[in-house]
Amino acid sequence: MALMETREQLHEQLQVIIDWENDQKDLWFWEKLGRLPFALLDKFTPRLIQDKLGAALNEIGRFVQTGGDYLTSQQEILHKLQQQSLAHASLHAAQPESQEEERPAAAGMTLNQAAELPLKVMDQVADELAASHVKLATVQGAATGFGGLFTIAIDIPAMLGLSLKVLQEIALCYGYDPQEARERIFIVKCLQFSSSDIVGKKAVLDELAEYESGGKQVQVMSQLQGWREVITVYRDNFGLKKMFQLVPLAGSLFGAYMNRDALQQVAETGSMLYRKRRIMERLHKLDAAP
Repeated sequence: MALMETREQLHEQLQVIIDWENDQKDLWFWEKLGRLPFALLDKFTPRLIQDKLGAALNEIGRFVQTGGDYLTSQQEILHKLQQQSLAHASLHAAQPESQEEERPAAAGMTLNQAAELPLKVMDQVADELAASHVKLATVQGAATGFGGLFTIAIDIPAMLGLSLKVLQEIALCYGYDPQEARERIFIVKCLQFSSSDIVGKKAVLDELAEYESGGKQVQVMSQLQGWREVITVYRDNFGLKKMFQLVPLAGSLFGAYMNRDALQQVAETGSMLYRKRRIMERLHKLDAAP
């Protein structure tokens, strides 16, 4: 059914991800610069905005512990994977597409089956979902930026919700269950990675080494204790992205650009890190096979 990758293909794709991780050092200066204005924002923004930002960031903690209100539709994502799998199989089969569709379309795909799909299928669905959410974030940023300072109170929790949602959907695309506590921790680490400087990114990659190796002994409780650090990093870097939305009308353009850029970074981080986990697990399986 699935056309699995060879060891050489897996190593080639892994190298692409490693190169991407190394390229993240280019963001160091801008991410450092992004932390500076937030100290000023914290002093001069109205209490309403600070309360909204604090409440939104507290949602990250609730998400890690319970899933919060952001759990996405697993069946919807599995259906997309199934349809893409059929299209992928038809391109590699000698028989007509109509015969291909008759095989797996009758029964719904499970998460375990999704984990065995070719990486090309996973990548395609993840990219389509990310593109859809990026468009939504762009429109949302333009709308909420129109009112300047006061509509940021709407944009902040909405952007956080979009970020958590797209990361959950990407997790499902690569065959991981975001309803598990260890996966929700991984999602928050993806948020931290997308907002950190080079030092923070290296620390996150080190912490995720057990996930990438397929290790099952990740200490969930100890990871839960560190989520407040994630919130601090996310808040500090979110300050620069929202600073330019303080001016009415002009904030609409900045809001659209900033939201688009922020969600693109989150989605790219999620896709790369989840793809890396799946590749590493497949390489370990190949190594363990007789």
